[in-house]
Amino acid sequence: MATTPPHMDSTLLQEVTIRLRQGNIPLRKDNIRRQQAIIHRLKVNILPHTALTPLSREATRNPTAHPHQTKDMERHHPDHPRGNTAHPHPDMEPHRYGPPQIIQWDARPDAQALRGAMKGFGTDEKTLIRVLATKDPLQIEALKDAYSRHIGRNLQKDIESETRGWFEKGLVALVRGPLLHDVHLLREAISGPGTNEDVLNDVLLGRNNADMHAIKSMYQREFGRSLEADVKGDLSLKTEQHFMIVLGASRAEESAPVIPQAIDQEVQEIYRATEGKVGTDEMLVCSILSTRSDSQIHAINDSYERKFRKRLEDVIRKEFSGHMKDALLYQLRSAINKPAHAAKLLEDAMAGMGTKDHLLVSRVVRYHWDQRFMADVKRAYQDRYRKSLASRIKGETSGYYEKLMLACIGELV
Repeated sequence: MATTPPHMDSTLLQEVTIRLRQGNIPLRKDNIRRQQAIIHRLKVNILPHTALTPLSREATRNPTAHPHQTKDMERHHPDHPRGNTAHPHPDMEPHRYGPPQIIQWDARPDAQALRGAMKGFGTDEKTLIRVLATKDPLQIEALKDAYSRHIGRNLQKDIESETRGWFEKGLVALVRGPLLHDVHLLREAISGPGTNEDVLNDVLLGRNNADMHAIKSMYQREFGRSLEADVKGDLSLKTEQHFMIVLGASRAEESAPVIPQAIDQEVQEIYRATEGKVGTDEMLVCSILSTRSDSQIHAINDSYERKFRKRLEDVIRKEFSGHMKDALLYQLRSAINKPAHAAKLLEDAMAGMGTKDHLLVSRVVRYHWDQRFMADVKRAYQDRYRKSLASRIKGETSGYYEKLMLACIGELV
């Protein structure tokens, strides 16, 4: 067994050992060292400095288990090779950051192709799209590492110097990877004039507890600031209280049971806090939708409609306003049907006068990390709007920006 490299903590080495065993790879020192550079980058971009995730704990209890024994817990992680990603359930989180995985993949040819696309006169945009839009988060990390070690340059900086506009923004989002880009979006949303409420909703709402801890940890590490303090300073009144509950990361896990008696009680509490009284007890509703699992919220929604012959979404629309209303609707819709909700968010980014390009880029890139989920989103979009997502994007974008967005949704360009 290889000794622990000086920059790898025991938890991470244990994770590497488990993955090597599952892949039937000999536990030699060179196999550990081969992964060190990638693992180091994973520690600052994908894996938060917290306890092992549920998947890792399961693997620790049974380190010789076949990988298929843990596939139900792994299947929604976007950092799986896409060919091995199980079909996501529509009520599950499609863009979890997930624990580190070990990949046996040589990134040097693609790193050299990227350098060739940006070296000298002109830029080969097609190569940038071909290489970057087809990679999962682990491959992106391997690419950045190979680009730095073998070419001696920073991939993101080269892209920023060679491309422009929303094409550049999309490529940078890909190169950063899911977690790092999400925290940069948060910082931009908070630090600019006013608050970009849509970005706060996209990044923070509907998340599981592990992801929320990862977001807060990465935000602190990247900017040296507390996310809670920044959000608190940017919101006001009860909306601030709502997001403090969200940032508390106290949601029930999806493994928690859906107990009919508890669901009935919470349905009654929501009714008394809204339609059943003069005025609205906003924080009770915020607390329920921010601390229950998707399955529990789904059950509350169904039970409310059966009991009171009215959709909970309509009640929220009537009883709430402003950012709080939008946030509660986001939480409700995300729990009920994630692909349908994602399809609506994509349409919202393109509807009306002018395209909200910052939202289109961030949402397309976020969903693209799981191509199985993206396929569900495209079907949901077709069902709801009677047109393909690809045709809609073509009508709202142009040039290499258009080609990049199409590549991210899995369309040939």
